[in-house]
Amino acid sequence: MDDRQRLDQATAHLEPPFAVLDMDALRSNAAAMVRRARGKPIRVASKSIRCRAVLERILAMDGVSGVMAFTLPEALWLVSTGLRDVLVAYPTADRTALRALGSDEVAAREITVMVDSPEHLDLIESLRLPHRIRVCLDVDAGFVAFGGAFRAGALRSPIREPEQAAEIAAHIAKRPGLRLTGLMAYEAQIAGVGDDVPGPYGRAVRWMQERSRRELIVRRGRIVQAVRQVADLEFVNGGGTGSIEKTVAERAITEVAAGSGFFHPRLFDFYRGFTGRPAALFALPVVRKPAPDVVTVLGGGYPASGAPGPTRLPQPYLPAGLRYHSDEGAGEVQTPLLGEAAADLRLGDRVWFRHAKAGELCERFAALHLVEGDRVAEEVPTYRGEGKTFL
Repeated sequence: MDDRQRLDQATAHLEPPFAVLDMDALRSNAAAMVRRARGKPIRVASKSIRCRAVLERILAMDGVSGVMAFTLPEALWLVSTGLRDVLVAYPTADRTALRALGSDEVAAREITVMVDSPEHLDLIESLRLPHRIRVCLDVDAGFVAFGGAFRAGALRSPIREPEQAAEIAAHIAKRPGLRLTGLMAYEAQIAGVGDDVPGPYGRAVRWMQERSRRELIVRRGRIVQAVRQVADLEFVNGGGTGSIEKTVAERAITEVAAGSGFFHPRLFDFYRGFTGRPAALFALPVVRKPAPDVVTVLGGGYPASGAPGPTRLPQPYLPAGLRYHSDEGAGEVQTPLLGEAAADLRLGDRVWFRHAKAGELCERFAALHLVEGDRVAEEVPTYRGEGKTFL
């Protein structure tokens, strides 16, 4: 039985559209990620999962410890449900959520918020919170070359050099309501950009990543050393799914963040250092046939965030050999698909898709159907299914 037959059989009782999570693939991906981490813990990025029940299953696996949340309200909710050690990966200006954090002893103990400027510190302190707030210092891990004419990496923190990091760490140390507990530097240009690409572009990516890695090993090490002169850091976080084995090789790193690798969406097919199994899929029904080699499925317009383009569209996955119409792409309420495989599809058949990114799939569906082999073992709510939309 091939994957399409197995998934069709497992979900025969369901009416599409719906989303599934292949648990065998998830476990295989997780085991591979843990091996790549070489004994250092993986902090699971919740924005790539967005399903509390799946987060709990991943956190129960060996080699995984702690959550990297994407908003403070999300972190507060996760802690209220029993999860612990939650790092909020992005700064917040949500005064209501900060007041809730500072008024809850358990939350204040288990949640760490991100800062990268004195303005963040001033905002938190202005609320005069009863409990001390744990903060993490975000540092720019981007690659800069040719005298600043070239840059690769996410535009995140303004802090880049050891002296800057030590200065803000000293600022934090002087504020009794704050405690500096961690440091994060996310190398998006390595972790989030596939290097298994043919042609000149692929060679340019590999050139950039190798030089970025060399530069970052030295600079991140010096930053951590400078900050440790001021604060007793509990953790130093870096990396992502695409750079796990490279990031953990740095002595300064104590943990690595990863999330997408558990689901292995389409954008993570293009790495030389690892492979994964597609775990998160969604099914759409064939609802019409405009021509013998064309089918139209219901829905499908689920683009991923980031720079717009074809790579952000979901991938028609099973049956193989389907492609988008160049003038329509993935539509809000219907999506035409072309190719030889369309000839064998009939009304009511399923077309299986992979989302370009990981957790954003869960913003479209209220539930994930957990597939074990050729059966659905359980249905669990996504964040959306629990009525939680944090962004």
